[in-house]
Amino acid sequence: MKTMNLKTAAITALFGIGLLAGCTNSATNQKTSDNMKTLNLTQEWDKTFPQSDKVNHSKVTFVNRYGIMLAADMYVPKDASGKLPAIAVCGPFGAVKEQAAGLYAQIMAERGFLTVAFDPSYTGESGGEPRYVVSPDINTEDFSAAVDFLATNDKVDSEQIGIIGICGWGGLAINAAAADPRIKATIASTMYDMSRVSANGYFDTNDNAEARNAFRKTLAAQRTEDFRNGFPKPGGGVPDELPADAPQFFKDYHAYYKTPRGYHKRSLNSNQGRNATEAIPFINFPLMSRADEIENAVLIIHGEKAHSRYFGEDVFKKLKGDNKELMIIPGANHTDLYDNLTVIPFDKLEAFFRLNF
Repeated sequence: MKTMNLKTAAITALFGIGLLAGCTNSATNQKTSDNMKTLNLTQEWDKTFPQSDKVNHSKVTFVNRYGIMLAADMYVPKDASGKLPAIAVCGPFGAVKEQAAGLYAQIMAERGFLTVAFDPSYTGESGGEPRYVVSPDINTEDFSAAVDFLATNDKVDSEQIGIIGICGWGGLAINAAAADPRIKATIASTMYDMSRVSANGYFDTNDNAEARNAFRKTLAAQRTEDFRNGFPKPGGGVPDELPADAPQFFKDYHAYYKTPRGYHKRSLNSNQGRNATEAIPFINFPLMSRADEIENAVLIIHGEKAHSRYFGEDVFKKLKGDNKELMIIPGANHTDLYDNLTVIPFDKLEAFFRLNF
């Protein structure tokens, strides 16, 4: 396999820049905008996983402190009584709640938790303009907004609320846990540190001012073009056809996002991707800067063969206290922890939350 420029690989894989070109037309953008303002939520079951007969499913909405209305799927154990422990789930980065997050939420509901899987601001069925952008601050806030919703739900024990972040949302979950002590337990599954990979490239190969400044110039030029055109350029999601020299992790993404296994029409990774300037805020925003101040429990789960494993291992080294754990799944790659039910350690997830609530 040819050696890829790691900065390019990072942006291509996580921000989807460069492999799928083109823009949606203004009529499509306007229709999307109108739909998001009214949050016309899809009522039919349109998930990438089968519906469970052990839980009740419904659509819910809640507003974050920036005034953005978020859409979520709520899963409640059937025949549940009394106030329940609750979990908010989001991720992977560029995915929607109908994919891995919903699968995690439904299975945890089968195990006795009230759960919500939500679409982040600007994405999926959630509100926010312009579409398909991300923000380290606002997306961290999205987790706390989900906690707001759960803490005030009459079916929930407000002292027993946790979160699960998958992939890039694992890093955002760590940041949310550092900011919000109402989160009693946090699980980061197959996590990315989006600020680190954006600023440094994979394995910190481009961790120097010269490389970052060159990247900033590229992003700044794109901003000018977007302003001139009147709309942002999509970065492109996972490509329909993989290049011959694609690294294995890219093949793994393709096997999830571009096949019936994980494809969803609203998923940015499955389609046109986020806007091409999405790396801008993450370069100067160190998500893990307060990880060492998290007092509540944290579990980091990674696959042994995941290219992203070092993100989780390095964050774990920053965590303090005897209620922090690192679990490495033998033989698993990054995307195995999206949906492989023989790999995802749901017994461990349940036990961790019950122990720390």
